[in-house]
Amino acid sequence: MSIWFKDYTTGKHGSREMTGLNKQIGIKITEIGDDYLKGTMPVDDRTKQPVGLLHGGANCVLAETLASMGAYLVIDPSRNNAVGIEINANHIRSAKEGEVTGTARPIHLGKQTHVWQVKITRHDGKLSCVSRVTMAVIDRKEGGENE
Repeated sequence: MSIWFKDYTTGKHGSREMTGLNKQIGIKITEIGDDYLKGTMPVDDRTKQPVGLLHGGANCVLAETLASMGAYLVIDPSRNNAVGIEINANHIRSAKEGEVTGTARPIHLGKQTHVWQVKITRHDGKLSCVSRVTMAVIDRKEGGENE
């Protein structure tokens, strides 16, 4: 049974991640399953720190992107927005090349908060980072932005 608000596919929503910072560093949503979504990010000059390793902040960007997209796909977007309020990340093993893949799954889907776990693996399948992202589900204000 799917957790999504509608029947979403990467074909319908795959372009959503291709704006702003996500576009600049090459994040792509690659798969939407019944209770998870996956995305990739290249390990290249855009995402590496000066010593040639994947930047921990880039891992956080991938994790928050996937959790945010997941939260958005669970809620009714005509009534609510989902915004990140906390992120943590444990960097388990470095990545130097290829791409990393993040898999986001919900731990908790409440009316006011969601908690998502994101596991990021290297191109060789080894775990690189584990992140937890907390999202606030807020009412969409009529005719304007939320504060």
